[in-house]
Amino acid sequence: MTERSHRGPTRPPSRRDMLRAMGAAPIAVGALQAAPAAQAQTSDSKAHIVIAGSGLGGIAVASRLRALLPQAKITIVDAKQEHNYQPGYTLVASGVWPIEKVRDRNADFIPAGVEWVQEMVAAFDPASNSLTTTSGQKIGYDYLVVATGLHLDYAQIEGMDVAAIGQNGMGSVYASPQAALATWQAMDAYRAKGGQAVMTLPPGALKCAGAPLKMTFMIADRLRQAGTLANSKVDFYSALADDTVFGVKSVNDNVLARWKALGITTHYLQKLVAVDLGGRKAVFTSPEGERTSVDYDFLHVVPPMRAPDVVKNSDLSAKQGPMAGGGWLEVSKDTLQHLRYPNVFGVGDINGTPRGKTAATVKKSAPLVAHNLARVIAGQPADQIFDGYTSCPMIVREGSAMLIEFDYDGKLTPSLPMIEPLQESFMAWFMKYRLLKPAYIAVMKGRV
Repeated sequence: MTERSHRGPTRPPSRRDMLRAMGAAPIAVGALQAAPAAQAQTSDSKAHIVIAGSGLGGIAVASRLRALLPQAKITIVDAKQEHNYQPGYTLVASGVWPIEKVRDRNADFIPAGVEWVQEMVAAFDPASNSLTTTSGQKIGYDYLVVATGLHLDYAQIEGMDVAAIGQNGMGSVYASPQAALATWQAMDAYRAKGGQAVMTLPPGALKCAGAPLKMTFMIADRLRQAGTLANSKVDFYSALADDTVFGVKSVNDNVLARWKALGITTHYLQKLVAVDLGGRKAVFTSPEGERTSVDYDFLHVVPPMRAPDVVKNSDLSAKQGPMAGGGWLEVSKDTLQHLRYPNVFGVGDINGTPRGKTAATVKKSAPLVAHNLARVIAGQPADQIFDGYTSCPMIVREGSAMLIEFDYDGKLTPSLPMIEPLQESFMAWFMKYRLLKPAYIAVMKGRV
């Protein structure tokens, strides 16, 4: 089976599109893989550094530290055996990629010379510079990097069953590669007949906050391809304030204008709180507690997200302020160093920062974390400052996307001269489809 054989009809890219994309690819890869200008000096420190988590952030920091601190003892703690390329989930869930594209062996990416304890962390005790694994093993450290990722809190939605993703018209792109594939199977069955699609967005911080929007664009595109868009209705239920589906206003307004042109209806201040999977009903509540039941033929569930219990219930979590409710890691948004435990840093989705739960954020912040940690080990202050860089290749239809890059302030920060951030292009699609996974692997291996 080819990558295209399980999808519906679509307009192939023109020869001009392909030539333009291939000609720009080296420039794009160069921009994606530009390393920070400054690096900490290589040290002969024999400090013990423990990294909790073996996702992109944890492995990328381990690779960097292995080069910066060749004499240090570095230990990764994580039971995960499979490494998932999560930025590819939307491509699997919309029928563009096969599932194999997002599944790899974690062992293939653990850096040489790094110890791998194949257990989960059960508890952190930063006061004693130690953690405990699920088997009861206690591991001490001199320095700790928290890279646990976040928790998908499906339990907040009454009646939700992750095992039922793909059944009775219900999808959810986030849970796993298998869930992404099952989501596509549900979408594929739905688009053949059309009907009512209900797309959702919860309140609070999300990993890849663009994913619910991409799935909405793609379900409209799949309906169009199948010839069933005219007898279908796509509604987007946002738990955010009026006219808000994305945290960067210029992007938000662009998306809403595109949806209006596509006939997608938006609803605001509506939080998904329950599903009746057998009856195909979604229940939403307003801030005043008014409940609304909506029938659907296809439902895309996006769960609320928070820190995993092991962080949330530890002294590493934020105790006050906007990050406390989600139990996020209490780090400086600038240096990514813990605000109360200076020998602790955070990387990736777990960080309690205003923005930045994407792979692109890790691409820029992992080298910074390694650099700043090496500085602290050498008795110097952390001196590199993170600007909150986030990138979202916003798919608007098969073969076209917008490459949106922005910082903490919501300011657009385009890095590629040939791509305008709010204009769709085949080049932005080509990057998402072909170039970003190789760049992701380069980040993990410390080459970026």
